[in-house]
Amino acid sequence: MTNAELQALTKQWSLKYFERPFTHQVIFNPRLKTTGGRYHLDDHHIDINPLMLTEFDLANLKKVVLHELCHYHLHLAGSGYRHRDREFQALLALVGGSRYAPPTSKAKRREPLRWAYQCQRCGKVIARRRRFNPACYRCGYCGGKIKFTGELKKV
Repeated sequence: MTNAELQALTKQWSLKYFERPFTHQVIFNPRLKTTGGRYHLDDHHIDINPLMLTEFDLANLKKVVLHELCHYHLHLAGSGYRHRDREFQALLALVGGSRYAPPTSKAKRREPLRWAYQCQRCGKVIARRRRFNPACYRCGYCGGKIKFTGELKKV
C-alpha cells in the first residue's frame, strides 16, 4: 500500500466513523518500531508504522488509524485527546479503535533479570538486569548496605 492509498483510506474512515473530514497528511513512517502510529500536535499529521500492515492485516491497520484519528479530532475540537482522558476513551470505544498496537518483530525484547543483590539489614533481595557497584548504593527500603550475591539461576 502506498501513502496515497493510506491517505484515501484515512479520509474515508474519518468521514464514516467521525463524520468529519481529515484534512491533513497521513504517511507510513518506517522509523516507528514499538508504536502503531503517532499523531503530531504541532502540524496535525499522522505517522503510521508500516509493520501494522505487513506483519498484520488491514483490519489491524484500520484500528490503529482510528486510534490516531481519535487523537486528531479531539485535539482539533479542543477536547481531551490524551490516552487518560475520558473523552478519548469513550470515542475510541465508540468507533472501535485499538487501545494498544500489537507488538511487532522490530520491538526490543527486555533482557531477563540476571544479577542478585541483598540488603544486609532487612534481607530484601534485589534483582537487576545490569551489574552495579553496591558500595555506591543503599537499600531503598531500609537504607542498609547492599551485598552482591551472584548470578540468578535460569528457569
